[in-house]
Amino acid sequence: MEKRKEHELKIHENVKTSKSPKLCGTNYPVSISFIVVNEFCERFSYYGMKAVLTLYFINYLHWDQNLSTAVYHAFSSLCYFTPVLGALIADSWLGKFKTIVYLSVVYVLGHVIKSVGAIPSVGDSTIHIVLSMVGLILIAFGTGGIKPCVSAFGGDQFDEEHTNERRKFFSIFYMSINAGSVLSTLITPVLRGDVQCFGGDCYALAFGVPAILMVIALIVFISGSGMYKKSPPEGNVLLDVCKCMGLAIKNRWKSSKYDPKKKHWLDWAEEKYPRRLIHEIKMVLRVLVLYIPLPMFWALFDQQGSRWTLQATRMNMAFGSTFVLKPDQMQMLNALLILVFVPIFDVVVYPLIGLCKINLTPLKKMAVGMIFAALAFGSATLVEVNVTKTVVEPAPQGQCLLQVYNLAGSDINLNIPGSNLFSQPIKSYEDPPAYQHIQLGGHNKTISMGVTQNENPYQCVQTFTEQKAYTLVLHSNGSGIVCQLATDNIHKSEKMEANLRFINTWSEAVNITVGGVDFYVPADYGISPHNSVERKVYTNDKCTSGSQNSTIHLGLLDFGASYTVILKGGPGEIILQKMEDVKANDVHIAWQIPQYVLITAGEVMFSITGLEFSYSQAPASMKSVLQAGWLLTVAFGNVIVLIVAEGAGLDQWMEFLLFAGLLVAVCIIFSIMAYFYTYVDPDELDKLFPDKTVNDDNEENLKKNQKYQTDDSMYLNPIEKSTKM
Repeated sequence: MEKRKEHELKIHENVKTSKSPKLCGTNYPVSISFIVVNEFCERFSYYGMKAVLTLYFINYLHWDQNLSTAVYHAFSSLCYFTPVLGALIADSWLGKFKTIVYLSVVYVLGHVIKSVGAIPSVGDSTIHIVLSMVGLILIAFGTGGIKPCVSAFGGDQFDEEHTNERRKFFSIFYMSINAGSVLSTLITPVLRGDVQCFGGDCYALAFGVPAILMVIALIVFISGSGMYKKSPPEGNVLLDVCKCMGLAIKNRWKSSKYDPKKKHWLDWAEEKYPRRLIHEIKMVLRVLVLYIPLPMFWALFDQQGSRWTLQATRMNMAFGSTFVLKPDQMQMLNALLILVFVPIFDVVVYPLIGLCKINLTPLKKMAVGMIFAALAFGSATLVEVNVTKTVVEPAPQGQCLLQVYNLAGSDINLNIPGSNLFSQPIKSYEDPPAYQHIQLGGHNKTISMGVTQNENPYQCVQTFTEQKAYTLVLHSNGSGIVCQLATDNIHKSEKMEANLRFINTWSEAVNITVGGVDFYVPADYGISPHNSVERKVYTNDKCTSGSQNSTIHLGLLDFGASYTVILKGGPGEIILQKMEDVKANDVHIAWQIPQYVLITAGEVMFSITGLEFSYSQAPASMKSVLQAGWLLTVAFGNVIVLIVAEGAGLDQWMEFLLFAGLLVAVCIIFSIMAYFYTYVDPDELDKLFPDKTVNDDNEENLKKNQKYQTDDSMYLNPIEKSTKM
């Protein structure tokens, strides 16, 4: 996503002619190679850490899905609030070079703390949470703070006459962002899942490698220090804009008289600020008003790393018998698709639309992009509905869940007073019927159930607790029916593992090892606890009973399923009966591809077009203000997800549908606003305010007008150029 949104808050500076050496007889400064490598490593670092973040919250910190989603988007939001702070520091105090260096140190420190927090031996869970949050806050300030500086600093390295070289640099810069994004979202999930450390997934390594990449990024950047062209800070136009608006509001509030010369509220700042600046702010405000509905698009878009990743954990990730995708690797599809879609839209789609005589203005493109994003969430809703068919929903308050295993030699009838559940005979050693809801009417309830076998009645008295799931095991001891109650694990593993337990009908206890996981199963219908095992086909697993060793063949234990394996026969002749308590993930991950295709198409039409529109409608000196506004729409979009995740309390498919509906509604509002928008040409400012006709009386305003008439050619929009690749 950053390849369209990671653009600098551009502050215009007068840059001296560079004496930096050039690359191989070209007009490219050697210094830009350090900047490009730095950006690749930094983007690898950021996306690599973020790719595994949601699963880290759930599997390592043991947070629920809603809290994990909320914290993920709170972090993402902070990453897009802090660029404004970084721009202020760079342009008003330290300059770009020192800002990048100092905040990169903060960035590295955040990664290191985050990695240490993922080491189990450092302390209890509270310490892990504190270290993780401190690390994320430092990372947010680091990545956000350098975000507006790096690409602008790269543009500063070129001489003013080398416009084409600067243009190509931004394309290379864009490619380095994409390369870092794709590789990191592919590699770090492998480090997390395929490398085992501290007895489980190696999150310390998955965070540690991005930390190392960020250290390399800092070292590489500092290594080129002697070659850089460094411009001193000259003040931030954002501050001037805020001061101008504040003065206008203050003067208008204090004045009780109507002034016909002041047709706009900003005109009340003319006593101190030049008319050109005031006119430019008016132009920018018209665009910023159009930004108001935009956060809803980002609220949907940024859920690829949270809700969509969680959806993937409940899907079948296997491609054939050899390759298994990881749920957090699916995010790389967006980065790959954007590289394909940008040239296709630019070279094929838009020209074809033009041939059809359709006037597809930038604002219309953005509206269509919103529709594509809404359709993506419609597709995600359909996938989620089918995914939830394999999920056993927990019982509500006042109820519990119950299934029955009949391990006796013949059919059994079960009667629960006050209900017609289990009205059909329960077959011997067959997969049990679906879980049934038992009304308890309170927190606990003791129920006396009637059991009939071959017309012989028995009583089964058990105590149930609300919101738990149980298996009632019925078997014969020779003189009658015996019932046992076992607590079930109905929750699918977020690691896409299978849950497994054993029931031992033998007269001797059994020790079983499945994929390195040990199970102890007591004798005489003893039941082992549930354990998670890796998804794969199991053959020749060790089974020990007394002094006799043998092997068992469990077959495929699939993604997300819960199995109960009943040991029948005897140690000399083992017979296995495998029951599936919770269905395996039977919806393939390929069904997520349509939603990724739709959201990426929406991104191309919304994000890239939106930046191009903003830059085309902004005066040269105000592009940084619009860039700040654009980044803030991303921040507020993540805030929306945070609020919904924590406050809505909806089923996931309903939440997806809610987001899709909200975006359609926002698209309608945006379309109405766009209909009344009049496109402007910022170059007309030079006619209204020529250099030598300032229309301001005092010398201070004359200087300010000259300040806001800087050359725009050195601040080419990297997005605008990268879309032509």
